[in-house]
Amino acid sequence: MHTDIVIVGCGVAGLYCALNLPTEKKITIITKEDAPKSDSFLAQGGICVLRDEEDYPSFFEDTMKAGHYENNPASVEIMIRSSREVINELLSFGVRFETDGDALRYTREGAHSRPRILFHEDETGKEITSHLLEAVKRRKNVTLIEHFTMVDLICRENTCAGIIGHDANGNYRAIHADYTVLATGGIGGLFKHSTNYRHLTGDALALALKHGVALQHIDYIQIHPTTLYTQKPGREFLISESVRGEGAVLLNAKGERFVNELLPRDVVTKAIFEEMKKEGSEHVWLSLAPIPEDEIKAHFPNIYQHCLAEGYDVTKEPIPVVPSQHYFMGGIDVDAHSKTSMDRLYAVGETACNGVHGRNRLASNSLLESLVFAKRAAAHIASRYTPLEQPDEMVVDAEAYNDYPQTYKELVLKAIEKEKSSHE
Repeated sequence: MHTDIVIVGCGVAGLYCALNLPTEKKITIITKEDAPKSDSFLAQGGICVLRDEEDYPSFFEDTMKAGHYENNPASVEIMIRSSREVINELLSFGVRFETDGDALRYTREGAHSRPRILFHEDETGKEITSHLLEAVKRRKNVTLIEHFTMVDLICRENTCAGIIGHDANGNYRAIHADYTVLATGGIGGLFKHSTNYRHLTGDALALALKHGVALQHIDYIQIHPTTLYTQKPGREFLISESVRGEGAVLLNAKGERFVNELLPRDVVTKAIFEEMKKEGSEHVWLSLAPIPEDEIKAHFPNIYQHCLAEGYDVTKEPIPVVPSQHYFMGGIDVDAHSKTSMDRLYAVGETACNGVHGRNRLASNSLLESLVFAKRAAAHIASRYTPLEQPDEMVVDAEAYNDYPQTYKELVLKAIEKEKSSHE
């Protein structure tokens, strides 16, 4: 297959990048699973936005402080300054953020000094991503291919010329492209306990390692403090940060509070693990009692219904919660335009690391960061677009990729451990 631009992944970053590319370009988006099975659909809490100029210093400081000041200040400034433009574009796509009358309604989450988060119930990611997906499906220049797994990059020295992958039946093919954008999401599938979909296994990182594309901070892995404790296998159900932002409190087995719930996630997570160790328990408790019942059902309907199905009525009793792997702050090293160290290769979303998050992501910055820098990638590609001479035919040796899933997973995990050891 020949295309102008191939985008690997269809979460908010991949979709928004496609929507910001020139409509005269032929764009192909591939995804491992059904299109809605991206972590972007799972984001509950919301999306940050700069409320006004007076909010800038505290928004910047909140982001830097949460990231332990290891953030890239220039990237943080770009994200914050671009936030209102992105929100306005989302509104134009039909995204329905909560309002108070005609005004947008803002909520607050942990480590934010003031309310600056827009949301739609407790399914903000689904609301945003579904509208972007529908917009992409209406674009005649975009082809979306589901159940297609990338296994390699087509590289000519330090230039990317597309990807190699296979469909659900194991049929391999090459997709030649002038530009390639990696938007494969996080690495939750590498962990036993994660809020991520299991098929998100760091494929883009493995290929970056294979082909010498620079990485950054790949041991910076965020643990979310509150996921619903269960002994059932599969993805853990996340209890949004905004629940604590609205007043929910963490309790030990004695019903005592043991931490300030609005501290950064890594601090709250550490406090929970210490309390669990002290008690010899497998979880702590989260009480939504401080939140009015009607507010719980209106603001957190999905959480309310899911917990009810698991046997917990959050309006009447606390729920058991435990920390789980949640977000990847590291990734493929990119510049302010989301370009990697390889020519014609870009990375966006959770796959990339532009330094916005530092060591620890501030709540609800993920959707914003993904959108802002996906748009910048599209603009950069469009501004310098030049065709790449592509071969007429390429024979893919399928046998060369027989062991790729396990081999690639081991490659990423070893690299993470090596990076972690170097910091220790």
